[in-house]
Amino acid sequence: MESNRQIVQARALDFRGWLTIPITGFLLLALMTSQLFAEETIIKSHGFSEFGDLKYPEGFAHFDYVNPDAPRGGELSYAAQGTFDSFNPYTRQGRAGARSADQYESLMVASYDETATYYGLLAESLEYPESQDWVIFNMRPEARFSDGTPVTAEDVVFSHNLLLEQGLKSYADAVREMIPRAEALDDHRVKFYFAPDIPRRGLISQVAGTSVFSKAWFEADPENRRLDKSRLEPGIGSGPYVLDSYDINRRIVYKRNPDYWGDHVNVNIGRNNYDSIRIEYFADSIAAMEGFKAGTFTLRQENNSKSWATAYDFPAIANGTVVRVELEDGDVPNASGFVMNLDRPQFQDPKMREAVQLGFNFEWTNESLQYGLFQQRDSFWQGTHLEATGLPEGRELEVLQSLGDALDPAVLTDQPVVAHESRAERQNDRRNLRAAMKLLDEAGWQVGEDGIRRNQNGEVLAIEFLSDQPTLDRIIQPFVANLRTMGIDATYNRVDNAQFTLRRRDRDFDMIFGGYPSSLQPSTGLYQQFGTEAASYSVFNPSGAHGPDIEPLIDNIVAATNSEELFANVRALDRVLRAKRIMVPTWYLGKYWVAYWDMYEYPENLPPYSLGVEDLWWINAEQEAQLKSSGALR
Repeated sequence: MESNRQIVQARALDFRGWLTIPITGFLLLALMTSQLFAEETIIKSHGFSEFGDLKYPEGFAHFDYVNPDAPRGGELSYAAQGTFDSFNPYTRQGRAGARSADQYESLMVASYDETATYYGLLAESLEYPESQDWVIFNMRPEARFSDGTPVTAEDVVFSHNLLLEQGLKSYADAVREMIPRAEALDDHRVKFYFAPDIPRRGLISQVAGTSVFSKAWFEADPENRRLDKSRLEPGIGSGPYVLDSYDINRRIVYKRNPDYWGDHVNVNIGRNNYDSIRIEYFADSIAAMEGFKAGTFTLRQENNSKSWATAYDFPAIANGTVVRVELEDGDVPNASGFVMNLDRPQFQDPKMREAVQLGFNFEWTNESLQYGLFQQRDSFWQGTHLEATGLPEGRELEVLQSLGDALDPAVLTDQPVVAHESRAERQNDRRNLRAAMKLLDEAGWQVGEDGIRRNQNGEVLAIEFLSDQPTLDRIIQPFVANLRTMGIDATYNRVDNAQFTLRRRDRDFDMIFGGYPSSLQPSTGLYQQFGTEAASYSVFNPSGAHGPDIEPLIDNIVAATNSEELFANVRALDRVLRAKRIMVPTWYLGKYWVAYWDMYEYPENLPPYSLGVEDLWWINAEQEAQLKSSGALR
């Protein structure tokens, strides 16, 4: 990394006690001075990587994956589902409109072709000691908010403190313990101090990615502009787009800020190419598909296998007016599935949770309902070098053994838990259902004369599936039927978007389709996903999973100083989480399904870790005009 950063030797001298030294004690003074000098290596760089070298050198022109000559103009339009009643995305109240947070920039931005690597945006450089006890960001003096006022170090400090005071509790509690203080050294230098005796990994990237708000805007009306309250005022950001107009629950339009300060910054070259971005809201995906076919919006990232397999047979596809492509997704798939709420009493026994897993028939679902387009997911880091495989060995084994009695001994001796196999010929695999019913018997849930299972206290074994997605109906209902065959009083309750959001946030559900975002460089965010302290309220932990066999592994991951240590502990965590059976793993795709009216273009070499529709693609104005002149588009 020497070629990508400047190393400065800084000497700090402690002058305390000098006044007590006699003027004639030069020899003693020289001796004391040599002891008082403390040498510390300060790293100054244009970027930051958790491990390894930076790919891009200081002064690089642009990212490799952009088209630096991409034309600007036109409109990106796509669909969103549900409703919105707020433009404040930092609160549990209300439903924030799409892209509400995008107007706020951060000190650094992630590279799309490196893992856990960041380059300066609002900050042109950073400096920190090798100990990473603190970090200073040197901000770009030309940075401006959309109202023309400068972005200063005071705004950064204010934003950090506001998120701790009024932000989501799980975020604020975790960050407050790790980053207790931020200080504006001058107008364009901000310093963050990190708490002693905690792991350093992830702290610099944490503060580098914090959204920066306008202190003046919030303080102009502090009661009505709280971060923990729903509001339709969008606030003031420094990003390339600003809110242009909105129609509640129907559409949102953002326009490019003609005075955007950051167009010349290297991390922005070839990006932010649209004049406007319009999001059309629909009640469900079926209505959205009809809107796309009619040209109400012009780009659709498909997430429904039935639609991808059967819905794209309209005339615009046949004549080439609409293009359909599959693009590779090089990122780790999210750990998605049917999540069980471990706060509910019926899910306390792992045997019962395993029985629920056995009720889902992936093979039949995939072949009969999803056109065979998906692959079965097993791991929280599926298909990557972080996935646990085989029996634990080497450093991973040592890490697991260090957990002692907190660890289920079977984790050390058994292969990692994988999704069960089912017969694709029929919905209910009888072999798996028999195994599941045996597990329920062992867990103390006995079948009564009415065919419903109850425990020794006479309590019914009931599970309610909660959803707001009509497209999940055909997936969940056969699963529910299999559970009922097992004697579980299973029901499916599809509610509206607002009710689902509220119940999801309050963890007021038995089971939902959800999951956990995964990262190739997991770090402090794991405390919000699986940490003990935040488990009862974190919106990032739908199952509420935590424990003494998880917390030390998170500590080790965050404390890791090399790839070997990180990989061993993540694989151990993967193995432990899978053994807990906190969800029914479902499927993953490994690619993007995208359909668009033939006026969009994208870079030849898209990056592995982002599709980049909103910031890397662009409009071909000539083709757009042709579509409109032919009457294909209005």
